[in-house]
Amino acid sequence: MKKINLMAAFLLVAGFATAQTTWKIDKSHSKVGFSVVHMLVSDAEGKFNDFDASVVSKAEDFNGAEVEFSAKVASIDTDNERRDGHLKSADFFDAEKFADIKFKGTLVKEGGKYVLKGKFTMKEVTKDVTFDVTYGGQVNTGRGIKAGFKLTGVINRQDYGVKWANKLQDGGAVVSDEVTISCKIELDKQA
Repeated sequence: MKKINLMAAFLLVAGFATAQTTWKIDKSHSKVGFSVVHMLVSDAEGKFNDFDASVVSKAEDFNGAEVEFSAKVASIDTDNERRDGHLKSADFFDAEKFADIKFKGTLVKEGGKYVLKGKFTMKEVTKDVTFDVTYGGQVNTGRGIKAGFKLTGVINRQDYGVKWANKLQDGGAVVSDEVTISCKIELDKQA
């Protein structure tokens, strides 16, 4: 009998040690955005309207959490239909051939700050990236637990085969190679 009780206690403790929480993105309270320098003088901004993400965390503070994200390229929205069509074309994202942008990585707390490290895939090219993350905390809404994050980082679109590169008369780029990614994410804790 003692062996059974000891085994049950061990399994209970082991279960708590490996307990994990799954979080899903609240799409209506999240934004996946980007910006590029346009004509050397201003920023052109856009977002993706169709995206999904999940986070699996073993720690209450999300340190070490596993993050997966995807966005549908065809959902790109820059508030300009003509520009959106050009971005979906082979000149940029080639949405018909490469339907998704993906990320898979880990949220890590380093010296009191968070970074998201992982593999970013666009046009079937995968590169290691690191994004700065601000953790906004958690709140019990009475209908569930929510957590909030802000994420920023920069990628070079040329690294992913997004090669369109028209030049101005003075030789400057119409669209910068560097793309700033900025996301505001709200997560819902799953039961």
